[in-house]
Amino acid sequence: MAKTIDMQLMRYINLFEKISRVSTTDCFIYNNTIFFAVPKALMMQAIGRNGENVKRISETFSKRIKVVSMPSDKEILDDKMGALKRFITEVVLPVEFTGLDFNDDVVVLSGSRESKAILIGRDRSREKELAHVLEKIFGVKAFKIV
Repeated sequence: MAKTIDMQLMRYINLFEKISRVSTTDCFIYNNTIFFAVPKALMMQAIGRNGENVKRISETFSKRIKVVSMPSDKEILDDKMGALKRFITEVVLPVEFTGLDFNDDVVVLSGSRESKAILIGRDRSREKELAHVLEKIFGVKAFKIV
């Protein structure tokens, strides 16, 4: 599946790579936060000592920044459900969900009433953003919150 990156995300990636010296190809925006997905082995280098890299990038963009670990292709092939659950948990933190079902490229997320409301967002904006991210990274065809 070919990944496309718009010019704004390309600028974010270039500055992130220049400051942290960690190469990444996955950058996305969820809940007004810019996420950079990097390999698990390079997480500490990407964040920097005492979060210096993240703070510097955050000040430059005047936006919140998060660095999440990107599951490897091997990890996705071996345990797609586990990799998906860990990735979604990192992205939506501190919101917690109670269950995750994954069948035929359809992800169904369940949670309490409050967490569902937070995950869905006004006019389903957060749900659409998360669905787009999961489609881009994992090839998920449909995403539902129940």
